[in-house]
Amino acid sequence: MPVTRIIKRLATILTFCVLAGCAGSPSTLLPASTNARVITNLMWFFFGIATFTFVIVEGLLIYAALKYRQKGTPDLRKEGLPEQNEGNRSLEIAWTVAPAVVLAFIFIISVVALRAVVSQPDLTLNIAGDPSAINVRVIGHQWWWEFQYPDLKIVTANEYHVPVNTVVNLTVESGDVIHSYWAPQLGGKIDVIPGHPNHTWFNVTETGLFIGECAEYCGTQHAKMRFKVEAETAEQFQAWVKQQQSPPVEMTGDAAKGEQVFMSGACGTCHAVQDTKAKGVIGPNLTHFASRRTFAGSILDISPQNLSAWLANPENLKPGTKMPNLGLTPEKISALVSYLENLK
Repeated sequence: MPVTRIIKRLATILTFCVLAGCAGSPSTLLPASTNARVITNLMWFFFGIATFTFVIVEGLLIYAALKYRQKGTPDLRKEGLPEQNEGNRSLEIAWTVAPAVVLAFIFIISVVALRAVVSQPDLTLNIAGDPSAINVRVIGHQWWWEFQYPDLKIVTANEYHVPVNTVVNLTVESGDVIHSYWAPQLGGKIDVIPGHPNHTWFNVTETGLFIGECAEYCGTQHAKMRFKVEAETAEQFQAWVKQQQSPPVEMTGDAAKGEQVFMSGACGTCHAVQDTKAKGVIGPNLTHFASRRTFAGSILDISPQNLSAWLANPENLKPGTKMPNLGLTPEKISALVSYLENLK
């Protein structure tokens, strides 16, 4: 293969790799919280220093290669050796001190940024009515995320809501193996370790939907263990809280049949629905399930087609999932879909 064709292909691949980092959410280049912005600014600062150093070093190498190149075959017996700098103490001190100064400066800037990210604002926390802060308990499971609001008595899965310009305190735990919680636009990664709760926080500065993921390999469906963060105005968040705290609506028709199937079968032993006899804790809490956008680790949109396919055989859509195939008949599946769609 000609060298020019190889170069063109490599350039194309490199271009696509660069553009892949600019594809929108989730991207660390599009920070949407105060601490994420600190991390992004630090990255650009390091990138600037690295670029400056690269240009200087490569420029000196090119200059030396061009200025001191030999034309033709050198005859050292006639031309002699070039001037030697061995033992030049001033030069050796200079190229030792200069990198040390740069690294010390980088260290100081990094410590300042780390303190800004780690240190929580001095606020009164753990008060449900305090608009300045809310608390969320995050639990990683194979392969989905659980979100609990202990002060608001709300439990949801795969996606959660937060108000903008409000400190969100996260307590991160694991229900099985090691995971890693990461919403790139809202802050850095944090390990999710069994038996060892970790803590972090963020403060979203703009409304929008932000995508997160597990950043620690945790099994077969690690790549499909995602979640969404809905950042809203204070009024929108309070409306969501009120809706989540409301009791489930009374089911009628096919939805009532689905509720009976759900409560009398294996569904209620794994899943929970507020104010019903379904108290399971193995699978996601399905209270107000239809108010969410996605399910199954946030990889499937909530729709009659996806719900029917999932209930018929979860393994086909997410191999390795812990939800078993219950061998449901089409009639039961249809009734269950109707019930789930009415859990608003």
